Amino acid sequence: MAKESTTIDIGETSTVTKSTSHALVDEKKKGFVTAAPGGGYKRGLTIFDFLLRLAAIGITIGASSVMFTAEETLPFFTQFLQFQAGYDDFPTFQFFVIAIAIVASYLVLSLPFSIVTIVRPLAVAPRLILLISDTVVLTLTTAAAAAAASIVYLAHNGNANTNWLPICQQFGDFCQTASTAVVAASISVVFFILLIVISAIVLKRH
Repeated sequence: MAKESTTIDIGETSTVTKSTSHALVDEKKKGFVTAAPGGGYKRGLTIFDFLLRLAAIGITIGASSVMFTAEETLPFFTQFLQFQAGYDDFPTFQFFVIAIAIVASYLVLSLPFSIVTIVRPLAVAPRLILLISDTVVLTLTTAAAAAAASIVYLAHNGNANTNWLPICQQFGDFCQTASTAVVAASISVVFFILLIVISAIVLKRH
């Protein structure tokens, strides 16, 4: 009676295991290579977002400060009357100074969130917070800039229908200073629009 021999081949199993492991590693590498460009693309946008916020901080602080210092006194006056124009003579300019100062403060407070999005460009929560907040602050900035621009326009051109005379012929320096502040605020509006577009692109999944 012949004895049956049993042979166990361990080498082939190990080869299959190694092949499976290599396949899994290759799949992970492929996934990493595919995801990397998206992450890098979004990281670049978040860095640009941070730089825009720094520039907007400087512009809004400058706009609020320039309007706050808008004041001019004419060299001639009477015994009972002195001709002077200042930002605090116009409630709209007062609103402009306060609103743009609030906007500048918000931009400073938003910097940590922007830094978080640079470190984690795929994080949704901080980017969504920035998107909503930027939209609200854009509304405030636009309202302040538009209201101040209307007063500057009347100061330059007046209104014949209501007998409002232009004052910039007499208070030229005051009008120039107020106009500069309005232009700076308008530039910050453009910056906020860019920030909102960047946030929308980053949040887009496809």
